[in-house]
Amino acid sequence: MYIVNSYTLAVVLCFITMICWGSWGNTQKMAAKSWRYELFYWDYVLGMVLFSALLGFTLGSYGEEGRSFLADLTQGTEDSFLWILIGGIIFNASNILLSASISLAGMSVAFPLGVGIALVLGVIVNYLGVPSGNPLLLFGGVSLIGIAIVSNGIASGKMSNGKENRSQNTKGILIALVAGVLMSLFYRFVVMGMDVENFTSPSPGKLTPYSALFVFSIGVLLSNFLFNTLVMRFPFVGEKVSYRSYFQANARNHITGMLGGCIWGLGTGLSYIASGQAGPAISYALGQGAPMIAALWGVFIWKEFRNASRTVNMLLSIMFVCFIVGLALIIEAGK
Repeated sequence: MYIVNSYTLAVVLCFITMICWGSWGNTQKMAAKSWRYELFYWDYVLGMVLFSALLGFTLGSYGEEGRSFLADLTQGTEDSFLWILIGGIIFNASNILLSASISLAGMSVAFPLGVGIALVLGVIVNYLGVPSGNPLLLFGGVSLIGIAIVSNGIASGKMSNGKENRSQNTKGILIALVAGVLMSLFYRFVVMGMDVENFTSPSPGKLTPYSALFVFSIGVLLSNFLFNTLVMRFPFVGEKVSYRSYFQANARNHITGMLGGCIWGLGTGLSYIASGQAGPAISYALGQGAPMIAALWGVFIWKEFRNASRTVNMLLSIMFVCFIVGLALIIEAGK
């Protein structure tokens, strides 16, 4: 399988992860006018599973280092599979809530709040599990990103217009907070099923990045039959939707959703691959810089802060500066 052997390359892959994790939500926005997010999410999950298998049979089976994709899958223990499946289930619950929050509060609000909180708590959880990097720089960078989160939350509150919009925005923010707490936990469970310290000669029974991503995506798919079915029947916003509506959709809607899953799968796969050199805490932290990418999309492409006041623009500027400086400190922490 393909293995990263330098910290610099690992950081580059983490930046690609950040772009992917911060950009997949655009596919939901692209389909939003005619396609409910509950239905979109089925295609998103299918795209994730298909891409994880593709990555396994290509990069995961390339080269002579480590175990190949299929060999790694067949030697994994029940414990390793269970931990990673649990990680997929927790992620799925959090991601469905995040998708609901995007529908309610907008991309530039939901991502910075939900994923930002996941970053702060997730770094703590992953660092305690596998300590790596300079803790002063690492948590200093996380603190700055925390300031960015608060700035974005205040800015979004000032943009709410009317009682109905304000209520919907508040509901979206609360859902994003819950999503962020859940999302902070999933990566640690995945790492518990992997040997992140040695991909070249991994411990027997432990999985490596490519097989871990595939098992993780299966956990997401299986749990989706419960979580997403419940959300379809009891939606956060709008009328309930049926599976009949899913099968009546055109090919464009299905392809858009699968594209979103592929984008997310690419980012996650690269994050797992980079974790061997960067360590789980730093790899997770850099990837979860995605809110800055999502906010850029929301502000400049989707115009979610159109006609904002001078105060709101100042808060957005603070958010971007804090994110950039915070990410720089996190990178330095791993050297």
